[in-house]
Amino acid sequence: MPATAPQLTLHALPPSHPCLTVEAALRLKGLEFERIDLSMTARDRPEQVAAIYGEGRHTVPGLLIDGEPVHGSRAILARIEALAPDVAPLFPEPIADAVREAERWGDDELQDLGRRLPWGALHFRPEALNSLVGGAPLDPAGTDFAIKFAHVAWKYHGITAVRLHEDLAGLPAKIERIERFAQEGTIGGEQPNAADLQIGATIRILLAVGDLRPLLAGTTAEAIATRFLPPATGEIPAGAYPAGWVPAR
Repeated sequence: MPATAPQLTLHALPPSHPCLTVEAALRLKGLEFERIDLSMTARDRPEQVAAIYGEGRHTVPGLLIDGEPVHGSRAILARIEALAPDVAPLFPEPIADAVREAERWGDDELQDLGRRLPWGALHFRPEALNSLVGGAPLDPAGTDFAIKFAHVAWKYHGITAVRLHEDLAGLPAKIERIERFAQEGTIGGEQPNAADLQIGATIRILLAVGDLRPLLAGTTAEAIATRFLPPATGEIPAGAYPAGWVPAR
């Protein structure tokens, strides 16, 4: 731990699972930080983020370390590790390389499902949008807004009905890959590492989708998410996806 603790400011969104990853890592390391939640509905949010973290960087999480901007969950976790390398290592030896590969997989192959699958469900259950920030189901007027907002989210994340169906069909293979990571000893140990936090945060947000819970129940993916990450905000009732779209176990 450095002699003088750095000033840390995390820019986040309440429903963002990469932000959940970073916050869990900061708490695991015992690093004090300020969290600033940006508005989920602000049209200029991408510009706000770019003004702090640089041109072309429009998403969260972002972390300021004594004013220095670090953007993206993997880059942030690497810097967090450097700040406190001897406290709860995120890349423990002798499995550090395997952890980095699993973390990369969680970022590159899994993370987008934590966006497309919940937003896909919200298209069919727009009244649940407010749950992403811890609120109650929306009234009819609020649901009108949520329908429009979900449409924008589909466009932003490149969601189509065909892609959503393909994502759901491919989810069992992702769950099985997580199982193999655990069997290989890369994740699921006594203490979470970077891969646990990267993968677990995405599964945490998927557990907010009622239709997906039966598929995740009793799996290593669910166990890692519930052991190492706090519950994500959001509650999208079962019955959102069209019948037959969620694979049977």
